[in-house]
Amino acid sequence: MLQVRGNGQLQVGDGNRSYTVALACIRIDPSGQAEVADWLRSDLPRRSRVNLRPMGTADGMLLARVTRLAPEGSDQLDLGASLVQRGLATPDPDGIEDCRSSS
Repeated sequence: MLQVRGNGQLQVGDGNRSYTVALACIRIDPSGQAEVADWLRSDLPRRSRVNLRPMGTADGMLLARVTRLAPEGSDQLDLGASLVQRGLATPDPDGIEDCRSSS
């Protein structure tokens, strides 16, 4: 994980490339974007390892379910599900066909 951008977007890289990734299957209210970015930055510091489950593309951006890989002694964390649990986002199963079956 390289950087948190606005509206649930992340800049991730694998050493050779970098990608802008939007969190799939959730909808973030524009009024809560700053709070979402703050939470993502606190829970996903730079160089955190993540797993991407690609769900599609939109506007040249990868849509993916993103899971923070657990450092020793902690649990893996599905970022979209965590945002929904905290009331910072709502589920968006209609956005992508696969969201309905993978929730």
